[in-house]
Amino acid sequence: MVFLTGANGLIGSAVARKFILEGVSVRALRRASSDLRLVKDLEDRIEWIEGDVLDVAILESAIRGCTYVVHTAAVVSFSPKEREKLYKINVEGTANVVNICLSEGVQKLAYISSVAALGRPSQQSKNPDVPTVVDENQKWEESPLNSHYAISKYQAELEVWRGVSEGLNSVIVNPSVVIGEGDWDKSSTALFKYVHDEKPFYTDGTFNYVDVQDVAEAIYQLLYSTIKNERFILNAGRTTYRQFFDLIAKEMGKKAPSYRVTPLIAEVAWRWEAFKSIFTKKPPLVTKETAQSSQTHFTYPGTKLVSALPFKYRTLEESTQRIVAYLTNAYYNS
Repeated sequence: MVFLTGANGLIGSAVARKFILEGVSVRALRRASSDLRLVKDLEDRIEWIEGDVLDVAILESAIRGCTYVVHTAAVVSFSPKEREKLYKINVEGTANVVNICLSEGVQKLAYISSVAALGRPSQQSKNPDVPTVVDENQKWEESPLNSHYAISKYQAELEVWRGVSEGLNSVIVNPSVVIGEGDWDKSSTALFKYVHDEKPFYTDGTFNYVDVQDVAEAIYQLLYSTIKNERFILNAGRTTYRQFFDLIAKEMGKKAPSYRVTPLIAEVAWRWEAFKSIFTKKPPLVTKETAQSSQTHFTYPGTKLVSALPFKYRTLEESTQRIVAYLTNAYYNS
């Protein structure tokens, strides 16, 4: 049996679906208030445990008897208001999972981290044609471009490596921007809604991407392989926001964003959003961290995984076509 945290999220739901399709029994953690829309078709095939990663007693009971653990639960936020929660869930929650995996003799833990946890090296390219290369050997460096989210995931990884030093078999995966069939009001899936709503602006930024189904496939293969105590970047490629928006717009039959946001406008935008959030009580759409990171260019080679396993990434076109078809059915054609 596999125990899974974050099963109702973008990555967790894809992982649950992959394991169930492979005939693996899945036990999963959920809060009482969890939105289960992404696992609606799987809900009755999952053994649910109510609780969260900060509840040690429930977590211990849930992991007991499981051969493998996949830890996907995390807070992804760049809002200063959620900073305490960010560290609490991402770091303390991971420490709890690691400790219980050790005490319960779990055969292998798969931890879903992020390329953000690799950090931003001191040499940061502002030339999109010559991006800074960050691979699995990158050593963490303190940098103002490391968001608090990145720091929290890095510290969470340290908990996993501590577990390894104490005898726990683990694999860490570092996905880039994960695209998939999620809630289009949240995370990367919101990029699709942005285009659907025919928003006019795009930035000069580039981003690295990977299909959520590829993430699930990689986790499945790694967990059942002999590979242990290694990390793998999961990244299918790199593109500009404008190219990605154009691709989505074409699939949706919408007008693509056509007004470029300059670095100066980006600086003004995050300040305005910070001011506005004081009154709206909503997280800012743009933060200082995201505005600054959009001006630098990185690439994350995802080739180590391809060399280690029989694995092939989906193309951006293939992924976009499938995701748009899902969103069409789930939202604006329903």
